[in-house]
Amino acid sequence: MIGYEEDRERRGSDYPIHTEKVFADRKIFFLDLKENDRGRFVKITEDVRGRRDTIMLPIEVLDDFIAALQAIADADAEADRRGDD
Repeated sequence: MIGYEEDRERRGSDYPIHTEKVFADRKIFFLDLKENDRGRFVKITEDVRGRRDTIMLPIEVLDDFIAALQAIADADAEADRRGDD
């Protein structure tokens, strides 16, 4: 059986540790947990009909990023309750 470190070396740093996909209309968002010599990070890629935009999110700020997204979701839910457009 191949261990994590051996597998990572065999695959190279470009291979994701974990991947999620989110589909939204004509867009696909790829969320990849990756690792390089500087540490782990989340690569977020938006694909719109073959055109891609990407951001890299250091794992150290992942919790802050998730909290910010949750605050936006909460604000949207509150706007829905109030009937805002």
